[in-house]
Amino acid sequence: MDNKREKIVVRTSIISILANIILAGFKAFVGFLANSIAIISDAVNNLSDALSSIITIIGTKLAGKAPDKKHPYGYGRIEYMTSLIVSAIVLYAGVTALVESIKKIFNPEVPDYSTVTLVVIVAGIIVKFALGLYVKRKGKQVNSDSLVASGSDAFNDAILSISVLASAVIYLIFGISLEAYVGVLLSLFIIKAGFELIKESVDNMLGVRVESDLSREIKKDVLEEKDVQGVFDLVLNDYGPDKYLGSVHIEVADTLTVADIDKISRRITKKISEKYGVILHTIGVYSVNTKDENIKKVQNEIHKIVFSHNGILQMHGFYFDEEDKSISFDIIIDFAIKDREKVYEEIFNEVQEKYKDYKISITLDVDVSD
Repeated sequence: MDNKREKIVVRTSIISILANIILAGFKAFVGFLANSIAIISDAVNNLSDALSSIITIIGTKLAGKAPDKKHPYGYGRIEYMTSLIVSAIVLYAGVTALVESIKKIFNPEVPDYSTVTLVVIVAGIIVKFALGLYVKRKGKQVNSDSLVASGSDAFNDAILSISVLASAVIYLIFGISLEAYVGVLLSLFIIKAGFELIKESVDNMLGVRVESDLSREIKKDVLEEKDVQGVFDLVLNDYGPDKYLGSVHIEVADTLTVADIDKISRRITKKISEKYGVILHTIGVYSVNTKDENIKKVQNEIHKIVFSHNGILQMHGFYFDEEDKSISFDIIIDFAIKDREKVYEEIFNEVQEKYKDYKISITLDVDVSD
């Protein structure tokens, strides 16, 4: 799968490189002939897109390196680093074009449009729309953020090229030159795209919340396993596109043996790996009380105490141990609550006050997945 993905990313990027270089060459040529800063800015944008695609190829190749002793999880995250470099290039191209456009506002030059100029602009718009459709579709197919971003960027380029065409038509009909102002508009769009790409790249490197659809589907499949009564604490660590390693907790009856739980764990690991390509390297266990019906009453009472506080998202992993005189469970408090530790302490004190003869153990879990 990794080899197939790499081939698709590389092939798509090469097509994008060739298209952008050809467009950049034609636009730069007619831009200088027509003395048009807007067309030249558009050409610079195409050239930066080509360079971005080259870096995407390099990143994909490096990310495909086999794991080794120093990097046992592979090199997949290199793609996020190369995405950051691409973002910086886009931002630089935007700032450069903005500076040149502002210069043209204060020192205007009369453009000289020809039929060839208009034909090149129109052809560029058509090519960019087609390229955007193709690249974005391939990016979604192989889950490549770089390709999806390149596809979206191509759509934006086509829209911006329409503004260049509009300024040319306005000049030919009314004799009003909007060249420099359109150049500024183009530059601002490019700068905005650059900042957005930087934010996305940094988010991926820092680690972002796993997609809701994926986490819910995985939990649903785990819960379908025989003897699994609850699924919690799904953690997925991203080591590059389509490279997830993680862990999860399951609730099972306290009557199951270690052998029973081992079989359940192996079935879950195999199922999730085959269906999603996600490796659950750890499956923790919460034991559910089944031997005393009165324990359910205690659980319900504690449940009311916990959820009487604002910001409680979940309570799970409840276990009552009469022999050790202990009660343990986990709670999840919304990130929107500023002082989560304070809420935790209030809950702990209230539960301890109600069950003074028991040792209370509450784990403050983190809301990492839906």
